[in-house]
Amino acid sequence: MGPDRQAPATTPVGHEGARVDVDESPAWGVNGFLALLVGILCAVGAIVLAAMEILGRGGAGPRVLVVVLVVALLVLAALVFSSVTIVQPGQTKVLQFFGRYVGTTRRTGLSMVTPLTSKRAVSVRVNNFETSALKVNDADGNPVEIAAIVVWQVADTARACFSVEDYKNFVRVQSEAALRHVATTHPYDDPAGEGTSLRGSTDVVSAQLAHEVAQRVTVAGVEIVEVRISHLAYAPEIAQAMLQRQQAGAIVAARARIVEGAVGMVEMALAKLEEESIVALDDERRATMVSNLLVVLCGESKASPVINTGSLYA
Repeated sequence: MGPDRQAPATTPVGHEGARVDVDESPAWGVNGFLALLVGILCAVGAIVLAAMEILGRGGAGPRVLVVVLVVALLVLAALVFSSVTIVQPGQTKVLQFFGRYVGTTRRTGLSMVTPLTSKRAVSVRVNNFETSALKVNDADGNPVEIAAIVVWQVADTARACFSVEDYKNFVRVQSEAALRHVATTHPYDDPAGEGTSLRGSTDVVSAQLAHEVAQRVTVAGVEIVEVRISHLAYAPEIAQAMLQRQQAGAIVAARARIVEGAVGMVEMALAKLEEESIVALDDERRATMVSNLLVVLCGESKASPVINTGSLYA
């Protein structure tokens, strides 16, 4: 992280305490099948007592007591049934008792939780999305188009529900903001290979991007699994000019490689001639041979040799 690059703020700015501060806690729960059995027994008992009273076989007890007992059994059955919930694998249920957060149940299957609670399903499965292609200026001021794939999942269901309005949209917007910020701190390309660049240091840039996105979305109880750049290109208005610059750089690099090889071949040829005593060359003839060999080896067109049938020094 460079000296001019600051991490995004993780504490409220301008109004202390404005952020909702709530953490996930486990909710009370028992076996749902047992609760379901109790509820069914209460409902059946109430129906049986009511039927017996209607048919005149309610026993010697007062009629009011039977009515109260039937109502109590029906209320108890309703409470038990209202507390039974089903949690699928990869899902959780966030419970609220008259608006107050009472916990999150992660137990899969049929469970009995606190009665009279509202239950909000929150997925803890791994999600991913691709940001839109953003047009930003890199560290050199060149306009580039960049997009990334963000892999994330909910780690704290309470923060995801109560700290932000819509945690899915929050993750998307903050990811694009982090992508825009990271893209402006690196050049698109680094021909000298002395530093990081968006095109040549993909792993480094992706790690920085994942770290910054994680800092921005931690308030929503979301953790970032991975961030990868999915699209990177120069903006259309400068793409042609940058392509020419890259082609020129490639041509220069290729020419340097050709000259380096040609010099080695000329050196080897002269050494071989002297070692085998094939011909003795003075400095002038040596320079001429070196010039001719370099022209042949470095030229783009095919060489057309001229055969000298006379003396070498004619």
